Amino acid sequence: MDTPSDHRINGGLRESHRTGRRAGAGLLAAVCLAAVVAGCAAPGGQRGPSSGAGVRAAPAGEDGRQDARQDKEQAKEQGGQAEAGPAADRGVPKPPAVPLALPGLARAEEESSSEAVARREAAVRTQLETAHRWGLEQLPPRAPRRPAVKPELKPAQGVKLQDGLPPVVYRVPTDEKIVFLTVDDGAEKDPDFSRMADELGVPLSTFVADYLARSDYGYFRRLAAQGDAVNNHTINHRNLKVLDYATQRDEICRQQDQLEEQVGTRPRLFRPPYGEYNDDTLRAAASCGIEAVPLWNEEAFPDHVEYRYDDQRLHPGDIILTHFRGPDLWPGTMPDLLRKVVNEVTAQGFTLARLDDYL
Repeated sequence: MDTPSDHRINGGLRESHRTGRRAGAGLLAAVCLAAVVAGCAAPGGQRGPSSGAGVRAAPAGEDGRQDARQDKEQAKEQGGQAEAGPAADRGVPKPPAVPLALPGLARAEEESSSEAVARREAAVRTQLETAHRWGLEQLPPRAPRRPAVKPELKPAQGVKLQDGLPPVVYRVPTDEKIVFLTVDDGAEKDPDFSRMADELGVPLSTFVADYLARSDYGYFRRLAAQGDAVNNHTINHRNLKVLDYATQRDEICRQQDQLEEQVGTRPRLFRPPYGEYNDDTLRAAASCGIEAVPLWNEEAFPDHVEYRYDDQRLHPGDIILTHFRGPDLWPGTMPDLLRKVVNEVTAQGFTLARLDDYL
């Protein structure tokens, strides 16, 4: 019969055995974990070196040899052939064909991708806030980049050609859903208009008459600095059709000189006041260095848009006319005008582009 002390002793031995088994299992797990970590850390997926430099751990005893034999037999069954090499290398799996990605690099790529997404989202939020601040109904599409090759001008609807003379263009030949906003004269120099166009990324092509612009050419220099074009609209804004050739040429060429001096560029485009011209006008313009004479198909006001054609719609390549005018002459301001144009263009699925990039 067992005594209480026997129970304590036997229980202690059993507990000791259990503790020993747990310790042994923990040690085995630690050894396995160390082996796995060493294997992951080594280049190419091979096991890492031991603490002795250049020393590799070989299978020890019968268990190691049995593992090697099993690996070799398995390789033969799969049609493979065991690699030649020291016994210590037998049973070592081949490195994976594609190296494992470094965790640090993966994290860096993930962070870089996340930062790019965050920047894009922030840019879209800023654009939406800008559009909302200026009262737009929806965010307008971004203006297209300058085409590598300008459209070829051929005799067609919207283009009038005469040998040796600048083409007269009402519509730029293109299949893209783009239209062009042009602003004439130069009387109203509203800073909110230029700021609105700049913040929204709306490209402008202006046609400036000296007698209206000369009070503040700095306004047009600022427009040019933000990427808008400043073109020729004569010195005194006269109806050229009633003038002789020499007077027409003086009106055009002197404004070429004035704009080059005041703004820093000599224009390639010229628009005759009121859209009135004759062959003398085109010859005079050509002699002053003009390459094209854009007119228009639509005219925009702060409260409406007038269309040339019965369908009352925009068409690819259409040129829109408007003016630098204030509320003393119009039912609204220049920002009201730009808001009307951008909303109309966007609602019809078009994008505003820079006319000088296409002519």
